[in-house]
Amino acid sequence: MAKESMKAREVKRAKLVAKYAEKRAQLIAEGDYVGLQKLPRNASPIRMHNRCSMTGRPKGYMRQFGLSRIQFREMASAGLIPGIKKASW
Repeated sequence: MAKESMKAREVKRAKLVAKYAEKRAQLIAEGDYVGLQKLPRNASPIRMHNRCSMTGRPKGYMRQFGLSRIQFREMASAGLIPGIKKASW
């Protein structure tokens, strides 16, 4: 499990990115790079990091499911993810 502060930091970044998205797009369209630099640093979508929605694990993240590989395997084995089953041949 990730620290709660790390999860909260990512949520805060996501809110900032959403808040400044329109202004950021407008500044980029105008080519106003000085104005772009005056925006908060965490308002850039590049600074966001994908994390598992259940555990907050930053590595081994599967975009399609929003889970880490470990949680994905546990949930798939338990039959909690529709349409996913363990391969056997």
